Amino acid sequence: MNGAALAILVAVALDLLLGDPRWLPHPVVQIGRLIAALEGLLRRLVPNERLGGVLLLVLTVGATFGTAWGLVRGAALLHPAAGIAVSALLGWTCLAARSLHGESGLVARALATGDLPEARRFLSYIVGRDTAELSEPEIWRGTVETVAENTSDGVIAPLFFLMVGGAPLALAYKAVNTLDSMVGYKNERYRYFGWASARCDDLANLIPSRIAGLLICLVAPLAGCSGCRALRTMVRDGRNHSSPNSGIPEAAVAGALGVRLGGTNAYFGTPVEKPTIGEPLRPLDAAAWRGAVRLMYGSEGALVAFWLIHLILREGV
Repeated sequence: MNGAALAILVAVALDLLLGDPRWLPHPVVQIGRLIAALEGLLRRLVPNERLGGVLLLVLTVGATFGTAWGLVRGAALLHPAAGIAVSALLGWTCLAARSLHGESGLVARALATGDLPEARRFLSYIVGRDTAELSEPEIWRGTVETVAENTSDGVIAPLFFLMVGGAPLALAYKAVNTLDSMVGYKNERYRYFGWASARCDDLANLIPSRIAGLLICLVAPLAGCSGCRALRTMVRDGRNHSSPNSGIPEAAVAGALGVRLGGTNAYFGTPVEKPTIGEPLRPLDAAAWRGAVRLMYGSEGALVAFWLIHLILREGV
């Protein structure tokens, strides 16, 4: 097994074992600070907002990729094992399976004790919608939806880019994700300035989201869910979302679990009606959340397994 493959396996193992420790300095925090600093600078120096947004995208992604590549390359020049270690550590920071499980689990545990205010508070940390007035079924819906969507954004997509281009490319993907979350809005401030970042995020997730959806359908029977219904719902409802990508894994999860996602959400006090995804064959409850988590881990495991098979066939290792 080559060093790059070993680094990826170590990164996956570290994420599954340790998650995202709060004491560990996280590259995404630094990427966010870079974006904030560049936004202020570019708004002052570049009158054209669309051009400024393009420069923000290029500078942020370029700096992130270049820094990661320099760290991995520099460590490898010292010793090959050091290069593998640095690549594994950087790759670890790109994966979020354990932390997604843990953060959504806080919501589930609060609901299990009947503490709706606490459940709403925990949910507000992982979704963008207003949570202060949500009922218990709506809280479960938000929890299942965020696990489903982030099965792609936080697990399958960064793992895909790790496999394609190592830690530098995976961190470049995280930079695109962070840009979209900070400036990719269609409001007055970011309609033009955030346009390039939002479109780049759509493009970056185009393939991984569909891989995630197919993997969810594939592992659904192993997770005690319906693979056929997952595939049927993904094909039928995958486009019932404002994002060209997020609806794919959400629809696959909804079909696998037999639940309905989507509907009305409030953002900054304004209700937004979204198309529904899936059919309400079963309630949105703790069992649905546990099923979504199983589908997330199963999808990750399937991707790793397929990748290892590919390596064995290609290299004979």
